[in-house]
Amino acid sequence: MSQFFQIHPDNPQARLVRQAVDIIRSGGVVVYPTDSAYALGCHIGDKSALDRIRRIRKLDDRHNFTLVCRDLSEIATYARVDNTAYRLLRHCTPGPYTFILRATSEVPKRLMHPKRKTVGLRVPDNHIAAALLEDLGEPLMSVTLIMPGDELPLIDPYDIRATLERDVDLVIDGGYCGMEATTVVDLADETPLVLRAGKGDITPFEN
Repeated sequence: MSQFFQIHPDNPQARLVRQAVDIIRSGGVVVYPTDSAYALGCHIGDKSALDRIRRIRKLDDRHNFTLVCRDLSEIATYARVDNTAYRLLRHCTPGPYTFILRATSEVPKRLMHPKRKTVGLRVPDNHIAAALLEDLGEPLMSVTLIMPGDELPLIDPYDIRATLERDVDLVIDGGYCGMEATTVVDLADETPLVLRAGKGDITPFEN
């Protein structure tokens, strides 16, 4: 049975945040809110937790996970960021964007695109996610919480608990956080390419 924490969306309780991070560090899979939808997350180096998320979502090995980061400087640890990309990232983070960038050697190979050696990264504009990442001190390995066969993410924490209480270790109730996917922008090459228009404004990436 999963644990269920009600964390205040504007003033996250430090005690509950620490307990949540302890669960992540010990190999747990958690459901947590972001600025676009609820997500499944786990420790960046934990293959068994990653495999559990794949089973929950019924994902194959080709599905790319996203590294959810604290800030722009943490993105630079895991991705190669040139001047053009840096300006765009600085303008759009934190926010509802996922950026595809060329990965550095800090990224586990299983998280990279096998041919392009790229990785998806984002910095969510959500107080609970920010508190978790700050306490954790490293990115969360994440995917959006969309169940197999569904087109939209789950949005109600109580429904999430009922659906996943035997599959995850913790559900964080952070209130309603939306159901629109992030905007995905490929910054791996010279010209930015919008791969998916979602919640984030695409204007900064239009020529």
